[in-house]
Amino acid sequence: MKNNKIIELEMGGGGKKSEELVGNIRNILKGQGKWENTKDDGAVYLIPNPSPYKGEGGNKLVFTTDAFIVDPLFFPGGDIGKIAICGTLNDLSVMGAKPIGLSLSIVIEEGFLESDLKKIINSIQKISKSTGVPIVTGDTKVTEKGKIDKIEITTSGVGLASKIISNDGAKAGNDIIVSGDLGEHAVALLAKRFNYQTKIKSDCQPLIAEIQSVAKYLTSCKDPTRGGMAAVLNEMAEKSKTKFVLDEKNLPFKKETLAISELLGIDFFSFPSEGRFVATVAKKDSKKVIKILKKYNKSARIIGEVQNGKEVWLKTKIGAVKKIEVPRGKLIPRIC
Repeated sequence: MKNNKIIELEMGGGGKKSEELVGNIRNILKGQGKWENTKDDGAVYLIPNPSPYKGEGGNKLVFTTDAFIVDPLFFPGGDIGKIAICGTLNDLSVMGAKPIGLSLSIVIEEGFLESDLKKIINSIQKISKSTGVPIVTGDTKVTEKGKIDKIEITTSGVGLASKIISNDGAKAGNDIIVSGDLGEHAVALLAKRFNYQTKIKSDCQPLIAEIQSVAKYLTSCKDPTRGGMAAVLNEMAEKSKTKFVLDEKNLPFKKETLAISELLGIDFFSFPSEGRFVATVAKKDSKKVIKILKKYNKSARIIGEVQNGKEVWLKTKIGAVKKIEVPRGKLIPRIC
């Protein structure tokens, strides 16, 4: 029987439909060879000892890739180029890897302004220079007008790690931490898209230094991009076979973020960030980790605790509990 199913916009939003689509693709692309952690943000290849790369950060090679379509291309705090390089650097960083090189592939629509392309490439170069991670290979294509919407960017990256931080390592008794207020990338793009006035800029930034400074204490780690905090914490809880309980009094969202959420009717738990991470840490280390992270961002904090059980729950200010589910329906499209 012929399969007439189509790809829906919802399948790219980071929620349940995205999980199903990626799962179907993975089922076809079976066989990872010697690569491990293929369901994390970066795949891992164990380099045999003695390794000529040991001095560069470890003998575990981490590889990741991501594609970016963003609307608008330019927004407060960044542009599609900045997201593309930061996104891949951060996917390596949350794995505990030190990035050592990136690839850059660009598909450009005929008629795109060269001046806009130059701005985007300059944003990429600025982050590459500041982090010391070079763009070492890439590809550029130009397609007929109307075949794509302006520009699409794909970045891949490799890094080296001595210790892998998987997102399945959370343990009962761990504290849940965030590196700063969340959702500001979503607010910046939505405000630009709908012409709202806001002082909030995208949180888009590389996380290499922050994560490297606390990596040895982290039991699990992930950056809350598509699907936001809700998608990421549910993934971590499910993979770790634990329950995550958040404290409403310590939620990491600015008042303006909450206001935009209410105005647009979009759950702030699903707002993506492009320069933050959530992690779990042994309780004995959590205060030390937060003290270190506050040097980078004063809004870093403990937001909850890992317990025995399953799923993600919010303990409200009045003592009730509310389940935080994986985002469903049409989430914010073309945001990262």
